[in-house]
Amino acid sequence: MRALIIVDLQNDFCPGGALAAPNGDRIVPVINKLMGKFDLILASKDWHPEDSIHFKKWPVHCVRQTPGAAFHPELQDSKINMVFLKGTDNRDDGYSAFEATNKNLDDYLTKNKVDEVYITGIATEYCVKQTVLDALERGYKTYVVVDAVQGIQEGPNDVPRAMGNMLAAGALAIDSQEI
Repeated sequence: MRALIIVDLQNDFCPGGALAAPNGDRIVPVINKLMGKFDLILASKDWHPEDSIHFKKWPVHCVRQTPGAAFHPELQDSKINMVFLKGTDNRDDGYSAFEATNKNLDDYLTKNKVDEVYITGIATEYCVKQTVLDALERGYKTYVVVDAVQGIQEGPNDVPRAMGNMLAAGALAIDSQEI
């Protein structure tokens, strides 16, 4: 069984948001189209408290129950089977969807007999990368859907370096048209 995992496709990570990935909204139509190809669709959200040590490193973003923490308005979120909330404590946590505190992603995947995961979302060099590496560490065949991820791109080589790290660890790069 395979699952689509949408990482942090939230308003604060899209243009106009507090920690926007350039052109982050360009991946929304790609992900919406992908949803029709999967029986199991999962998503993660940053879900930070107002006062978090996480904000010593990053601008305040994705504070729970705020518009910035909501999914991008064009994402067909009614098709999502389960949302995994991460970064919920007052500490610097929550990069990987496997760090969710409301549900255990690994247990959920195992219960649903998932052995392949297709990772999409924001940001390539942070939360996407960590989710991919954690999926690989747990033994899932892991694909990075290259036209359905977007980086913050703080440095010019950050995204290529992250992609290289994911592929070196065993992830497979795939275009949405190949699925």
